[in-house]
Amino acid sequence: MPKPCHVDKPAELLAYLFASWPETKKTQIRSWLKFQAVTVNGRPVTQFNHALKPGDVVDIRSESATHSKVLPSGIRILHEDALVIVIEKPENLLTMGTESEQEKTAFFQLTEYLNRGKQNGRERAWIVHRLDRDTSGLMVFAKSSEVAATLQTGWDKVEKRYEAVAEGSLASNSGVFESELNESNPAKVFITPATDLTRHAVTHYRVLKRGKGRTLVELTLETGRRHQIRVQLAEAGCPIVGDKKYGAKSNPAKRLALHACLLRFPHPGTKKELCFHSPLPKELVRLV
Repeated sequence: MPKPCHVDKPAELLAYLFASWPETKKTQIRSWLKFQAVTVNGRPVTQFNHALKPGDVVDIRSESATHSKVLPSGIRILHEDALVIVIEKPENLLTMGTESEQEKTAFFQLTEYLNRGKQNGRERAWIVHRLDRDTSGLMVFAKSSEVAATLQTGWDKVEKRYEAVAEGSLASNSGVFESELNESNPAKVFITPATDLTRHAVTHYRVLKRGKGRTLVELTLETGRRHQIRVQLAEAGCPIVGDKKYGAKSNPAKRLALHACLLRFPHPGTKKELCFHSPLPKELVRLV
């Protein structure tokens, strides 16, 4: 990131930024300004014609990681800055509300957290992507609709990695699952021949460990379809432990043995690459 600059004569902010960092693309500088990455005397400024005066300090801040904190719902906040929040979601927590459940969701809990201690607080978390209720692991939320849209636009290029404990033993140590998914049934996804109703799904897998009757698998998504990993492992004859819906016969951990373990994406403001890792929960490690 560029180093802080000390203003020596009056100037408008955008013009000063262009002059101070001539090797940086103007579109990148405008992006910094738009997404509150530019600070003047430590405070974020987005107004392009903000008047600078001698002695002001202009800086481009990178995202500032927070110390890990755990909310009452079990959500662990790994990172927070002006634009995004990265969390570890526990199992048995919805991403967003349903008709029957509005409050036991990551969206509701994070929105409450953002407004804690603020009278008439109007901040909210914005959903960028989802995890199934029974899947644990990494998620990113935005702090504005604009940031959410920016992240979602490039979401297919974001590296998303999972670990799963599957029943049985995969024939190969690595490979690719490629199939057509019919998602028209809201309760369950099916693999079928390609039709107008199907969506192509691609998952790269690698066996990490083989145990007695179970396999620990690392899965990297090339596409992001509903229940993609669950239905493809089931089709391979190795349903995820605890996944009764897709044919699992055992549930020793009393939960779905699927965990989102890695997220790698460019920060929507600074464009600096962010990478987060989350270890497989202990109750799933014990399964293999």
